[in-house]
Amino acid sequence: MVTAEIQKSRYTYYRCTGFRGRCELPYFREEELASRLGKVLQDIHIPDDVLAQLEKSLLTDKGRDEAIRKQQGERLKQRLSAVRHRLDQTYLDKLDGKISEEFWTRKSAEWTAEEQQISLAIQGLANANPDRIIDAVRIFELANKAHFLYVSQPAPEKAKLLRMVLSNCAVDAVNIYPSYKKPFDLIFARVKNEDWRARRDSNSRPIAPEAIALSI
Repeated sequence: MVTAEIQKSRYTYYRCTGFRGRCELPYFREEELASRLGKVLQDIHIPDDVLAQLEKSLLTDKGRDEAIRKQQGERLKQRLSAVRHRLDQTYLDKLDGKISEEFWTRKSAEWTAEEQQISLAIQGLANANPDRIIDAVRIFELANKAHFLYVSQPAPEKAKLLRMVLSNCAVDAVNIYPSYKKPFDLIFARVKNEDWRARRDSNSRPIAPEAIALSI
């Protein structure tokens, strides 16, 4: 664990708390530690041209998903209407003596179960999260601007930004070892391996945006 202390009433230093005994971690000036943490945000930077490709890909997927959900919804509504019509007609046939009580009981139970399943499927479509793609776009935009925002903001805003991106951070005399929150851990991996540019699928689209969206 690292703690801060003020020296000479003006300089902030960070040091080991000594909770688990004395360690070799040196004192860090706040400015030095802040610079190292800024590098953590540079390591998730997505270049502007790659960001534009990712946004285009995600928004295209969003439009396709909405069209598919609409088609599925229409088919389910048509099926629900047909099942309810069968129930109503079969009930009238029972009242008119055209079918037996046993046949009505068996078929009504079958169609009622199907009606419930269709209704649940319609509800599932209604509860789908179309904003997931928009959230992914905002995550990409934050990764693109994170370092710029960090260096241009006061300390409290720097801390807030770091808490958005990181779950924890370890430090030694030389390096900082960040633990990124999801989905920034996926972005970091792609940036580190240069997958944004180096690998493309058969449609020449940058890989991984769907994985980022699904992890949100």
